[in-house]
Amino acid sequence: MRSALRLGLQGKGLVMLHVTRGVWGSTVRVWPLLPALLGTPRALSSLADKMGVYRKMWNPTEPRDWAQQYRERFIPFSKEQLLRLLIQEFHSSPAEKVALKEFSAHVDFCTLFHYHHILAKLQALYDPINPDRETLDQPSLTDPQRLSNEQEVLRALEPLLAQANFSALSEDALAYALVVHHPQDEVQVTINLDQYIYMQFWALGQRIGQMPRLSSVGSKWGFFTKLPPAERRYFKRVVLAARTKRGHLVLKSFKDTPLEGLEQLLPELKVRTPTLQRALLNLTLLVSGVVFFVNVGMVVLSDLKMATSLLFLLFAIFMGLRASKMFGQRRSVQALELAHMLYYRSTSNNSELLSALALRAQIEHTKEALLAHSFLARRPEGMCGPPEETSRWLQLEVEKWLLAQSGYEVAFNGSRALAHLQALTPSMGLYPPPGFPKLDPLAPVTSESSQAAPSSSNN
Repeated sequence: MRSALRLGLQGKGLVMLHVTRGVWGSTVRVWPLLPALLGTPRALSSLADKMGVYRKMWNPTEPRDWAQQYRERFIPFSKEQLLRLLIQEFHSSPAEKVALKEFSAHVDFCTLFHYHHILAKLQALYDPINPDRETLDQPSLTDPQRLSNEQEVLRALEPLLAQANFSALSEDALAYALVVHHPQDEVQVTINLDQYIYMQFWALGQRIGQMPRLSSVGSKWGFFTKLPPAERRYFKRVVLAARTKRGHLVLKSFKDTPLEGLEQLLPELKVRTPTLQRALLNLTLLVSGVVFFVNVGMVVLSDLKMATSLLFLLFAIFMGLRASKMFGQRRSVQALELAHMLYYRSTSNNSELLSALALRAQIEHTKEALLAHSFLARRPEGMCGPPEETSRWLQLEVEKWLLAQSGYEVAFNGSRALAHLQALTPSMGLYPPPGFPKLDPLAPVTSESSQAAPSSSNN
């Protein structure tokens, strides 16, 4: 007897639960129909359709309308670098310099507890589905419960990623990344979309140029010289959230990842040999096979009087084993190179990624507040209009300044920065607040062996 039950995951997406009963008992399988991600259904069938469009294109170099799809929002300065630049340009006097540093300390103090609270709530949501939990195991969750918890975590993660100035990569960009392979990528992989329930990428820090050495696949050899690395479109940070049908939610962060290399970050993949390398291997097998057959096979055929059909059969078996060994060795080398590359690119995963995102969001929050504070203090007189005009003016001025200082176009969120600044105003001058406890610094840790050494020497 087979029955089908539709279960709604908090109104977000549907799964089909098939219960099959027979002589040997019952089995339960959960398959997604319309998996939901961050509140928006993301059917992988539409992703497959867009991948088909890119397969029909001749040598695409970037996703369609990429300039409109992706806008950089990451401020490409650390907080210390930004403070130095603002002091040099806007706060040159000693009094202004001290005031800006005090304001920065006040922002740090206020945002610290704010994002600590956000992180605590996020970790509480994630703990039941944390695959790396080191505490005592909790009761196991059913697949619908696990999917529901994963969606809650992803919905709670969305505003944190937005404040950290990550940009979600569109489905069209993902289709391009899954289809197009850069000619310099010696390691190429392939995935089966049917194995995935959902996948989503966020990125920041788009760069076009030569990738850092440790995170690239290396230079290729030409006929006589080693070719320099080609210029690539890559991201300084990429966050991945993916779920396979037989696995769990995977949260990972990577650095220096090319757009065409996003496919290599997914959890379930297979290493494939590039077309050119396959052609070279097949050519090598063909030439060596012909030479072997002429030098050995003809001698065996004439001296041992072996049947031609048997000789061809033995030769085919020999060449098949040789081809299997050559391609297997090549795939092993590529798999090792892929593991080496991911080892250097990976920055954090799962629960540690939540902490890293909370810290990054806090830093971006502070940088936006510093920029708003410095620019609004130098706003021309007579420009005190409504908040919409103020935020628009702030956005344009900061974007021009960031372009002049860094050389990168950054989309600055003026209204959000203005809201950050207004939220800090009622508590100005209260850092540190009255009665705030001062904790003792951490005492240095000394091992027992180092403590025992002086006593033994004195004896």
